[in-house]
Amino acid sequence: MNDMPACAPQTTQQFLVSHGGPFYELQRRLRLLHEHALMSGRRAVVFIGLAWGIPLLLGLPQSLSFDVSSGLTYVADVTVWARFVIGIGALVFAEQQVEKSLQEKLQQAVSASIIAPSSLTEAAYAVNQALVRRNSRIAEVLCVLIAAVAACVVLRHHYMVDASSWAVVASPMGNSVTPAGWWSIIVSIPLFWFLTARGLWRHLVWSLLLRRLARLDLCLVSTHPDGKGGIAFLADYPNAYTTCVFGVSCAVAATIAQNLLHETATITNITILMAAWLVIILALFAFPLSAFTRPLSHLKRVSMARLGAQATQYHRMVERKLIGSNVAVAATSEDRRDQEVADPTKQFELTRKLSIVLLSRSTLLPVSAAALVPFAIVASTKVPIKEVLSLVKKLLLL
Repeated sequence: MNDMPACAPQTTQQFLVSHGGPFYELQRRLRLLHEHALMSGRRAVVFIGLAWGIPLLLGLPQSLSFDVSSGLTYVADVTVWARFVIGIGALVFAEQQVEKSLQEKLQQAVSASIIAPSSLTEAAYAVNQALVRRNSRIAEVLCVLIAAVAACVVLRHHYMVDASSWAVVASPMGNSVTPAGWWSIIVSIPLFWFLTARGLWRHLVWSLLLRRLARLDLCLVSTHPDGKGGIAFLADYPNAYTTCVFGVSCAVAATIAQNLLHETATITNITILMAAWLVIILALFAFPLSAFTRPLSHLKRVSMARLGAQATQYHRMVERKLIGSNVAVAATSEDRRDQEVADPTKQFELTRKLSIVLLSRSTLLPVSAAALVPFAIVASTKVPIKEVLSLVKKLLLL
C-alpha cells in the first residue's frame, strides 16, 4: 500500500497522448521529431509543404492565377487553403499543446489526491490500458483506411464534375485528373483525413480513460470552492483542443461553402449548419466529462442528507437554548444534554449550489468560438454580417 502513491504519478508522467503508435515511430525514424521534443512547428511546415506546396509547384504557372474564368485555380480554391494549410497545420501544431494539457490534468488529479489511495493501483492500470490503445496498430490502420476512402470519394467526384479546375480537366470525352490533382488524391487529402481520424482516436483514448477514472473511488468534497467537488479543473481540458477544432472547422466550413451554399444560403440553413456542427463538437467533449455526473450526484445527495440532519440537530439545540424547549416535539433526555453541534448552515448552502455537471458555458467558450468562427466567415459572404454576428452570439450564449 505504501508504494501505490509513488507509482501513480510516475504512470501519469508516461501518459503522452501525442507519442506512440506506428506514425509516431515513422516520424521519429525520419528525424521529424524526438522522444523528448515533438517539434510540432517544424513538422507542421513539412506536412503543409507536402500537402499544399507540391501541388502548387506541379500546377505552375496556372497555380498562381486568380483568374477563375476558365476554371477554379489552385490559389483561388478556398478548400485547398482550409484543408492543406490551416487544417493540417493546426492538427500538427496543436499536438504539443494537447499532450501537455492532458498530462497536467492527469497529474493534478493525483497530486490533489482526488483518486483515493485504495484506487491508485486501478488508476495506474487504467492509464496503462490507455497507453496500449494509444499505440494500437489496428487503430492507425483504420485511420489509413478512412483516409483512403476519403481520397476515393474525391477522385470519384473529379470524374463526375462538369467544370474544369486545377485538379481536373473536364471533357465530353471523359475527365482527366491533373498532376496536381493526383498528388492531392494520393498525398494531400489522405494526410488531412489521416491526421483528423488519428486525432479523434486519441481523444477517444483520453475519453475512455476519464470515464474509467470516474468509476473509481474519488475523494470529492461537496463544499469545495470550485463548485464541482474539487474536479472543476478537468472541465478546462477541451480548451487544449481549440487549435484542432479551428483547423477542422475551417476545412468543414470551406467544403460546405463550396458544395452546399451556392443556392441555399439562407440564414435558416446557415443556422442549422452552425448549430449542428457546434453540437457535434460539444458532444465530443461532453462524452468523457459526463461520466463524472454520477459521482457528483451521489456526493451531493448524500452530503445534503447528512448536513440536513445535522442542521436539524443544531437548530433544535439553539431553539432550546433560546426558549427553553422545542416547539415541535419535546426534546428527549438525550437532546437535553445540549451536546455541542457544529453549525452546518454554510456547508449546507455550498452543497446545495454544487454542480453535478462539469461542462459549463464559460469553460467551453473558447472551443465553441473556434468551431463557429470559420462558419461565420463563410456565412458573411452569403448573408449580411450583422445577422451572422447575431447568430454566433446566440449560439455561444446557449
